[in-house]
Amino acid sequence: MSAALFVLAAPATLRQDIRKSIFVANAAEVTSVDAALAFVASVSDRTATHNCWAYRVGQQYRFSDDGEPGGTAGKPILQAIDGQRMDCTAVVVTRWYGGIKLGAGGLARAYGGCAAECLRLAAKNERIALCAVEFFLPFAALPLLRARLAEFSAAIADERFDADGAALRLDLPAARVDALRIWVTDATRGRSTLKRLD
Repeated sequence: MSAALFVLAAPATLRQDIRKSIFVANAAEVTSVDAALAFVASVSDRTATHNCWAYRVGQQYRFSDDGEPGGTAGKPILQAIDGQRMDCTAVVVTRWYGGIKLGAGGLARAYGGCAAECLRLAAKNERIALCAVEFFLPFAALPLLRARLAEFSAAIADERFDADGAALRLDLPAARVDALRIWVTDATRGRSTLKRLD
């Protein structure tokens, strides 16, 4: 089983002064690449020397050094995101240059360290992997299911009705699928079978 992933419970900010340069990390949960890029644009400060950033949304990721030497800013920020086991996360580290050069190693430590500390201190929630299931329910069982959706941490994603009942598609945590499968079998006396769609 893979290690748990986390998402930010709320946007987070951290300021660090490193050898007269000011570094400010801003982090937020993002649900798409477009949302990540919009966040980068919204928190970047045009008066700053550099606005370096990275994001990870599932398997999609990107980073930018924004004029810093290659590999000294964006990649360490992405490594901080991955090192904190974050998903659906964008981090922008803004730097105001203070007159003292940090060198490649110093820059990587400053950008990566500021991002990592921001994420470490931020409020986080475990990301729960959802899966989709589908099954058919007769009309008589629909109110019973609706009354128990919260118990299964499930949400109805789609329902199609015919003369006998409804074909349903639900999203729920993978850990609750077996319990729902038993409930569907019992509620329909074995006439309906739950099918996972992933």
